[in-house]
Amino acid sequence: MKHARLLFGSVAAMALAACAAHAQDSTLTTPEGALMDSADDISYAPGELTQAQLENSNADIITGNGMNVFRRFPREITDDMVNFYVNALALRSLNPIQLTSTQQMILTGVGSMQIKLSAGQVGDRIYNLEGGYAAGTGIRFFLLRYPDADVVTQRFVEAGFDAPEFISRGDGAKQALVQDPGGFEIVILIAPGAKDHADDGVGVGIGVSDLDESRTFYREFVGLEELPVVEAPMMGTRFYPYRHGETTLMLYDVGEGTTADNGSAGIQYVVSDAPLAAARGDFRELGVQTPLNKLRGFDLITVWLSDPDGVTNYFAQVGPNSRTAQGQN
Repeated sequence: MKHARLLFGSVAAMALAACAAHAQDSTLTTPEGALMDSADDISYAPGELTQAQLENSNADIITGNGMNVFRRFPREITDDMVNFYVNALALRSLNPIQLTSTQQMILTGVGSMQIKLSAGQVGDRIYNLEGGYAAGTGIRFFLLRYPDADVVTQRFVEAGFDAPEFISRGDGAKQALVQDPGGFEIVILIAPGAKDHADDGVGVGIGVSDLDESRTFYREFVGLEELPVVEAPMMGTRFYPYRHGETTLMLYDVGEGTTADNGSAGIQYVVSDAPLAAARGDFRELGVQTPLNKLRGFDLITVWLSDPDGVTNYFAQVGPNSRTAQGQN
């Protein structure tokens, strides 16, 4: 059955044994090339967790006031991407992270969380944004809120981009759909009371092939708050929102057999116990992109898992010497 990997009838010891098997001593890299170490000493031992602990969602370990998201793109358009996100969208420019001698993660602030810009489409991910948000599965757009359409328009023009075309929604808000230089779509929502610089947080639009399966994943495994369904007539769809703090994931049905993109964007959760997230993922037999690991030089423990359509959901546990713990944004 399609939902079997999300059912909770597995034997806990078997799930934990699988988790331990992932954690053999080895050297790994992130898709961006940063070195990671996978070792037995960071995973839970078989029998150490109860079945009830494994069956729980990860709501009890997610910290912070939202989720971070990342956006991968061809390296040659890096300058244009920075100009778009920092100048046209006016997101706060934060100190970048130097992952390797040649790879830098460019950080922009949205509220208390981040949109992370990563140059280079690497790894075994699929990159196919053709046809826009309605054409296929994966993270297909970000939604950002602003208070003033004229200010947004001026910023776009001054940054060298075409002015957004805003359309009234009839509820006091205006909306425009634009693309970043890599073809990824951004919904700009002008709403009364919104904070400038998109400091209300980010909405993440995820096209899914099986709505029930994806809703179960984000509700019962990730543990996000399920909100009422939202009709989106301007986009010709219906959103199923899942929220943590400032960040809302908006699932919408695109059906089976559509194109896929699981590389252009992904989701990061800051958690208090990444090994527990890894054990819960193994218990449900979820897809693993990168097994439980220590990110060398960054005091981070992470596990990279897949949602039902292969979208990256990675869980990062920050240590006391990490930039996040020390407030170095």
